[in-house]
Amino acid sequence: MPISAKINRQFGLGMIESLITLLIISIGLLGIAVLQVTSLKQSASANWHSQAAWYSYEMTDRINANRGAFGTYAGIDTLAQDATPDLPDQDCQTAVCSVAQMVVADAKEWQFLVRNLPQGRGFVSQTAGLLTVSVMWDDGNDTSNCTNGEADSDNMTCFSVTIQ
Repeated sequence: MPISAKINRQFGLGMIESLITLLIISIGLLGIAVLQVTSLKQSASANWHSQAAWYSYEMTDRINANRGAFGTYAGIDTLAQDATPDLPDQDCQTAVCSVAQMVVADAKEWQFLVRNLPQGRGFVSQTAGLLTVSVMWDDGNDTSNCTNGEADSDNMTCFSVTIQ
């Protein structure tokens, strides 16, 4: 059978195969794109969690450094602070501060840090002689791991540290 007779009997088969191949490749590329977006979201979530842990330990270090005002730190809430995260007028790192001035300076500096998180909020609560330093942020999901009973903790992710 001559080659020209074989070619004449195939009508559009190569085009159908090409379209099916293109469809399969497109579905695969869409899957890779979804995987990439999910990876970026999880990476951002891990970064926020690391920052929240660092901010919590930063505040616990400040409280431990100012043990004379241990109970005074209870009730600090970065949402209740001034609307602007200006650093305090008193520079307690290079000048001598009273215990009360140190608490205010620590609260304002911590507020400045916590605002780096999406909808970041930090607060210090006291229960039975223990202080709990909590940092909350919006992780972009509709679940919450906050067990602190705060009304604003709905759909927020929390990191807490308790010190005595």
